[in-house]
Amino acid sequence: MADPVIFTPDRGAYICTNAWLAAFAMTGAMVVLWLIGNAYVWTGAPAGLTAIGIRAWYLASEELTATWEMTDTTLTGPGPRKVALNQIQAVNTMGSFVQIVTTSGDKHLIKYQADPAATKAAVERAMA
Repeated sequence: MADPVIFTPDRGAYICTNAWLAAFAMTGAMVVLWLIGNAYVWTGAPAGLTAIGIRAWYLASEELTATWEMTDTTLTGPGPRKVALNQIQAVNTMGSFVQIVTTSGDKHLIKYQADPAATKAAVERAMA
């Protein structure tokens, strides 16, 4: 049996993902204020930035410790997540996330990967 492969979240990917999320939140808030006719559309930018900044700070301690471990037969994640490799139907990348889709339709995210393509390739190699 080979040593397990550990997939850990990357702080840089976490920051980059949240920066993009903040940019979308800032834009979205400004658009909403513009659509409702608010004269202070610019206030949407700091509101969106603040909201995502607080969210990112609050969740960092949980998200940056959530590791996944892959053995020859299973992929085990945080909490009760456990997937047999022979039950994985698809492996997709979405930004810094790798999505695992099982044959029963369950979906799991390996979040904030520095190189999601490498994570996807490692899971696909283990499945073969």
